[in-house]
Amino acid sequence: MATITKKDLVERISGRADIGRAEVKKVVQEFLDLVIMELKRGNRLELRDFGVFEVRARAARQAQNPKTMQKVDVPAKRAVKFKVGRLMRASVEMIPASATVTEMKMPAQVAV
Repeated sequence: MATITKKDLVERISGRADIGRAEVKKVVQEFLDLVIMELKRGNRLELRDFGVFEVRARAARQAQNPKTMQKVDVPAKRAVKFKVGRLMRASVEMIPASATVTEMKMPAQVAV
């Protein structure tokens, strides 16, 4: 399984949409910055059929170091959770575990 970077995505979008890489990079970065900004504000970000990002509070707890068996206090914190959307779940479930990246095809565009 390959790791796809932001640079890889920018190149793919640029090629498919016939838009310059610099412009695509600006748009992708602006989108990511807005996602982070909204999550920092505590807002829930819902992208229909893709998924939902939201910040959840995690309570303080006590954990145990498996090496030393010593109890450790873990402070409360906020964490980003992602819940997979219907269309993404269905698309990922249809891909055989042995499939390579080149065998996978982009799903048809969906009206939102």
